[in-house]
Amino acid sequence: MSFREIYGSAPDGAWEAPGRVNLIGEHTDYNDGFVMPLALPHTCRVEAARRDDGVLRLHSADVPGGVYELTVDSLTPGADGGWAAYPAGVVWALREDGLPVGGADLHFTSTVPTGAGLSSSAALEVSTGLALDELYGLGLSRERLARLCQRAENDFVGMPCGIMDQMASACCTEGHVLHLDTRDLAQRQVPFDLASQGLRLLVVDTRVKHTLSDGAYAAQRRWCEKGAEILGVPALRDVPYEELEQALGRIDDPDVRRCVRHIVTENRRVEETIALLERGETRAIGPVLNAGHASLRDDFQVSCAELDAVVESANAAGAIGARMTGGGFGGSALVLVDEDAAERVTEAVLEAFRTAGFRAPRVFEAVPSAGARRV
Repeated sequence: MSFREIYGSAPDGAWEAPGRVNLIGEHTDYNDGFVMPLALPHTCRVEAARRDDGVLRLHSADVPGGVYELTVDSLTPGADGGWAAYPAGVVWALREDGLPVGGADLHFTSTVPTGAGLSSSAALEVSTGLALDELYGLGLSRERLARLCQRAENDFVGMPCGIMDQMASACCTEGHVLHLDTRDLAQRQVPFDLASQGLRLLVVDTRVKHTLSDGAYAAQRRWCEKGAEILGVPALRDVPYEELEQALGRIDDPDVRRCVRHIVTENRRVEETIALLERGETRAIGPVLNAGHASLRDDFQVSCAELDAVVESANAAGAIGARMTGGGFGGSALVLVDEDAAERVTEAVLEAFRTAGFRAPRVFEAVPSAGARRV
């Protein structure tokens, strides 16, 4: 159905925001660390019209059901609104920040796979925020927009995510990977032209999401915070890599120790990747990707059989490197390959899933794309 068919009038405009895949730097964002996401060509699009009566109406072309109708004055954190909690949370966060946002009619369509660790929720939030920013003339910077969308997910929806997903959706640029310091949001757009080097970056969506993920994610975050407290630092990004073994010797809790080891070594892997890309040595990041996956699997313990199968089968078939991406316990993995090996590696991954009795994964190419924009 079109916006006019749903709401009886034309929209004031349309905006879209992309999903993302994270090249390296996993679970570091809520530890004030470093990340390197790139935007996908898959986007969440919202058509929107301003309302002056305080009514918020939400409709998704991708989710069964009709129109959610709310009033902006009645928005309450923690209410179970399903997918609609994300855009409603953005309205709530904007108003909580003192911004003059009233009602709106919003109609969403999305090509970002849900449950795949590709930030479909951030794309939903950022597209909503950008539309409201323009409809109400708020003049938000991309950084402030991202922080408010993060607040919506943290405080309204109740998911304790870091800032990376929202910043990636709001700020990435075409043909680049975003090097982001999540403490002060300092960012650099690093050229990432794989085609010119005969390379491709594949995303393998395992199409599984294990139910323990949300509780385990929160637990890992608590262990990271406990590690920082034990070590007397504001966040784990402040633990020097060169002092890691000394720091681990001060921690008795094995869960805290393994989480600290992952975060500190993962920040180092981001620095290594940046250095290699800046020297034009893109192929050399393969072992860094592999090391990142091993750390997520063994230290942070957020991988699963399906993600491990992607990495192992891809590397056995000649991939340059591979690792899980996103929160873990399912979702997606990324695979760096030579162009002429892409088909062979893809078939090896599909065969590994068939042999293991897993549901067939979805494989597509990650092309560094533009961040949120009016369309």
